[in-house]
Amino acid sequence: MEILTLQPNKEDASQRVDAWLAANLEDMTRSAAARLLEEGRVTCDGKPLAKNYKLTGTETLEVDLPEPEPVDVVPQDIPLDVVYEDGDVIVVNKPKGLVVHPAPGHPDGTLVNALLYHCGDSLSGIGGELRPGIVHRIDRDTSGLIIAAKNDFAHQRLAAQLQDHTLARIYRCIVVGNLREDDGTVDAPIGRHPVDRKKMAVVANGRPAVTHWRVLERFQGFTYVECRLETGRTHQIRVHMAHIGHPILGDTVYGNKRAVPGLQGQCLHAVGLRFLHPRTGEAVELHCELPEEFQAQLRKLEARR
Repeated sequence: MEILTLQPNKEDASQRVDAWLAANLEDMTRSAAARLLEEGRVTCDGKPLAKNYKLTGTETLEVDLPEPEPVDVVPQDIPLDVVYEDGDVIVVNKPKGLVVHPAPGHPDGTLVNALLYHCGDSLSGIGGELRPGIVHRIDRDTSGLIIAAKNDFAHQRLAAQLQDHTLARIYRCIVVGNLREDDGTVDAPIGRHPVDRKKMAVVANGRPAVTHWRVLERFQGFTYVECRLETGRTHQIRVHMAHIGHPILGDTVYGNKRAVPGLQGQCLHAVGLRFLHPRTGEAVELHCELPEEFQAQLRKLEARR
């Protein structure tokens, strides 16, 4: 059980509390928020609120979140773009829109469901029932390379490489505005946003987060950038680039709220992976092409010169 304390602001006045909770709690649907309210799990000054209660913007809400119910993760025949595979690891080029593992609101149709179908019983159990084999994550609307372990031996060694930074994850993105320098590092701790629970933010008490970046090409009002993760916090590149004033093109959470025509989600792609093979110790370096919609944005920017 987890109890959250939330504080709406004046801009939230007149909103129904069930709609506000759905918009401000990660993976919370409006129907799930309504159930919490019906069960008396959302209170203000100790009194349960009705689901049609309208906020004044001055309340302090307490939300009693129940333990998540167990989910049966079943294999599903979802096509995979396999970039590399052997008896220990599998590397997939994940498309945008594909959730990595089951979660509230996404019980199936995930990369894990696809991997269970593709690999059968040969996935590491270290990630638990919901995340078998998953060594690191990629956001739903970010595309690119993700590695999964086929056994616990491989998972433990890959996880150690994440910790000592010998497993390198290279991303490319288009950011808004022109970066002054040709390269740099953002070293700023990341944690849950203090007000909007669906977002992450640079916060003083957050977990250490380091992103190295370098400029690949400059356009009018935009910059094509390569980023290398030293740590792997949720939404790290998106939060860090927005923090330095250059949000990623198409990121409606941390940048402009208006969607970009022809672009689903943010223009961010995990283009490369470097790691030491967990069994042989040999270096493995993998790359994948930018998705077509990313390339189309680059062509548009080139044409405006």
